[in-house]
Amino acid sequence: MIDTKCKACLFDMDGTLLDTERIYQRFWRMSAKELGYDLTEEQFLEFRSMGQTFGEKRMEEITGNPDAYNEIRDHRRELMGPYMKTIDIPLKPTVKEALELLRQAGIRLAVSTASMKDITEEYLTRAGIREYFDELISARMVKLGKPAPDVYLYACEVMGVKPQEAFAMEDAPNGVRSAAAAGCRVIMVPDITRADESISDLIEYEADNMLDAARYILK
Repeated sequence: MIDTKCKACLFDMDGTLLDTERIYQRFWRMSAKELGYDLTEEQFLEFRSMGQTFGEKRMEEITGNPDAYNEIRDHRRELMGPYMKTIDIPLKPTVKEALELLRQAGIRLAVSTASMKDITEEYLTRAGIREYFDELISARMVKLGKPAPDVYLYACEVMGVKPQEAFAMEDAPNGVRSAAAAGCRVIMVPDITRADESISDLIEYEADNMLDAARYILK
């Protein structure tokens, strides 16, 4: 039986719907190396879904340079943009099946992402899943990106639901913290890393894949 309190599902994009987070990580590391910055793989993982304000502060803490984040990000875009034009945008496992199941159940769907809206539109279209979503919400539309709650609060407002009526699907800690702070019910669908003790209390369910997540919502 469907939980009648669930009126909407809000999805992170990279690493949750699309198997693109590893691509981002590779190009972040490549960009930093070419610019002479020495960061560990673990340090780069901290920046998954992180909003610019938080990214600038954390990168300055690591490198000592207040301009490092923007330098690395801009060069990463220069390197990664042409590459992304040459590949098929990869979906995470069972994504289409999950979206079909949720739509058939009458649940409205939206994307709530740190990516720019034009990139979101392009990638979802190329991946063949744009049609499933009622709204595309970018963190660029709000004051603060993840892990602040702004993007999820705004997504709920646009969708016309209360946060407690929405499930948020996330793969990374910053996204989990954002959705939980907004008051959404959080399902983590791990990508590069699984939930650790810093976010385990914020997650209602940790799913094996997106179809597992959808079935949990509809059980």
